[in-house]
Amino acid sequence: MLTIAMPKGRIFEEAAELLRKADYQLPDELDNSRKLIVEVAHEDLRFILAKPMDVATYVEHGVADLGIAGKDVMLEEERDVYELLDLGISECYLAVAGLPNTPMNEVAPRIATKYPSVTSSFYREKGEQVEIIKLNGSIELAPLIGLADRIVDIVSTGNTLKENGLVEYEKIKTVTSRLIVNRVSYRTKAKEISSMVERIRAII
Repeated sequence: MLTIAMPKGRIFEEAAELLRKADYQLPDELDNSRKLIVEVAHEDLRFILAKPMDVATYVEHGVADLGIAGKDVMLEEERDVYELLDLGISECYLAVAGLPNTPMNEVAPRIATKYPSVTSSFYREKGEQVEIIKLNGSIELAPLIGLADRIVDIVSTGNTLKENGLVEYEKIKTVTSRLIVNRVSYRTKAKEISSMVERIRAII
């Protein structure tokens, strides 16, 4: 049996649809299940439903053979896993945003983000020194309450930025979801994993 860690929400829905197109018979109730571990015995698959940032951790430590994770998570977490396929689903991008017509503080600019590692690298490559403030949710609040000059966050439609009166300043990187694998599983379950990769590759 292959164990696959997947995040709930949009990535899960699109990944489940991808697997169905690859001729995996997944039950419809999988999409609405409140369970955190779901077995699909007739396909020899087990799904762990996790927070997006935790998927790569489960795969690295071997509690999941495979995982479906956004490239943003892979860049931020730098986990010791193999990246097998760009699934091309859940496309979005990392961007710098803030209040319109507002210059950054020249003395000690502050950037709020869920992605401190990616953000730090981005500004270091630009030769700019900034203070990174790590937040876990509602990043858009930071410029509104004066906590930060800018935010770095995932942008999908841009509606959340607009609704909060923010504008995009720079695009950092396009993000899609990737199929990742545990290094040991890649050897011990090579046949099953190769079969899944070929079936998915055939329809992307």
